[in-house]
Amino acid sequence: MLSFKVNYGQDPRMGFERRKKRKYEGAEKFIEKMKEIQEEAKAVLGRAQEEMKKYTDRKRGEVDIYKVGNLVMLSTKDLKYQMVGRRMEKLTKRFIGPYKIKKIVSLNTVELELPSTIKIHLVVNVNRIHRYVGQVEGQKKEQLALVIIKEEEE
Repeated sequence: MLSFKVNYGQDPRMGFERRKKRKYEGAEKFIEKMKEIQEEAKAVLGRAQEEMKKYTDRKRGEVDIYKVGNLVMLSTKDLKYQMVGRRMEKLTKRFIGPYKIKKIVSLNTVELELPSTIKIHLVVNVNRIHRYVGQVEGQKKEQLALVIIKEEEE
């Protein structure tokens, strides 16, 4: 018999032996409780995700699919620095154009045929363009005659 076993009542641990598997009731209860909490959290997060998706999808609309050659109007939102000579910002046009689509870069970006006077990158996001709708047949743009009011004495 080894002197270690005589002194301590057990064989010395060398560090590479396997520990005996024991069942700990407290650990098993803790594991079960954590699994229940995790399942409940998953269910709550799933319901919250569905609710957020429902409210977000309300605001989403149909996406315009553009093709090469379509006419579009370009937003002037980012062109304000080029319109410095204009009178008032609130009286400037919201969209300019129509301009032809030269190339579809991706679903979100298109390349336009812009005149050299507009000094922006030719590739723009689809958020900055709108489909051009021409005039309806029979509709004419007429300049209205000026209305002259004669001065009257009160």
